[in-house]
Amino acid sequence: MGVPIRLHFTFILLLIFLIVTGLGSNQSPVNYTLLILALIASVLLHELGHALVSSRYGIRTLEIVMFPIGGVARLERPAKPKEEFWIALTGPLVNLLIAASIFGVFYLQHKAVDLFAFDQPSDSNVVDRVALGNLILAGFNLLPAFPMDGGRMLRAVLSRMRSEFEATRVATWSGRMLAISMGLFGFIYQPMLAFVAFFIYLGAANEGAASRGRLLTLGIPVRAAMVTKYHTLSHGNTIRDAANLLLSTSQQDFPVVHGDQVVGLLGRNSLLRGMASEGQDSYIAGFMDREFPSVTPDRDLSEILPFLAHAGACTLVMQDGQLLGLLTSENLSQFLLLRSVGLQPAEG
Repeated sequence: MGVPIRLHFTFILLLIFLIVTGLGSNQSPVNYTLLILALIASVLLHELGHALVSSRYGIRTLEIVMFPIGGVARLERPAKPKEEFWIALTGPLVNLLIAASIFGVFYLQHKAVDLFAFDQPSDSNVVDRVALGNLILAGFNLLPAFPMDGGRMLRAVLSRMRSEFEATRVATWSGRMLAISMGLFGFIYQPMLAFVAFFIYLGAANEGAASRGRLLTLGIPVRAAMVTKYHTLSHGNTIRDAANLLLSTSQQDFPVVHGDQVVGLLGRNSLLRGMASEGQDSYIAGFMDREFPSVTPDRDLSEILPFLAHAGACTLVMQDGQLLGLLTSENLSQFLLLRSVGLQPAEG
């Protein structure tokens, strides 16, 4: 579907944990591997369900990141309450559909489902565990707490009666309380739950911060937060020229121009990659990003937040092909900090 899928490093740690755990079970490595792959595929199908419905509403999914508690689909713009409700609901429905399909096959074969398959894992109940795993994924994601889908559905419903900020605060508070409860229980009985609780709490906190960011930027044009004093590089400059400019300024992303026309964007990572592979005397044209992101200065700043969600992100501000400024994640963070001093959300 054209959606990049990325693995967070903690997801790799989870896989290692699952592999080590499976080594001591009464099942063959092949069947255990198939189980893990089937559950990962179920999570991916869950997230692709979100992406499919998002596309129906004209919202592009920028990427899917796999975390230990599941996948997270990052959208190019915040969904409206009605859109968010159905987008969030689709993921658990996909898992329920997978489980129902397996149960249907069992029914046709006159076979009973082993409800205790996870307690007594074996080669004969791998498919049972896939079905039960999807039921657990659906049930877990329907909990009315951020960052689960149920929390997004709760916010969508509350948004019809309250402001987005207030609705998000209720859903994120629910997520924090769930994480704290799971964490306390996990420390005593099941350490893995404490690991999951950490990511739930982190996800709830991040969503609360994102909601506050949207509140502080709603109705504010991009031109209010863009960097207007910046340096550019010429199409014929070398990596050495770019490195000298990087060292002498605080700027990390440089528009590349050819005459009056912007032809690319050279970021710090691309600069370092070029220096390591081709040397300082190579031309920046071979390493600059020719498909650079750009926005108009009058666009609502709240719509640009998803594009600048990760550190080091940079977008060019252009009007009719003319470069007017830069919008970076660092400068946006400073803008939000200054705005938060003068604009405090009303307490309910």
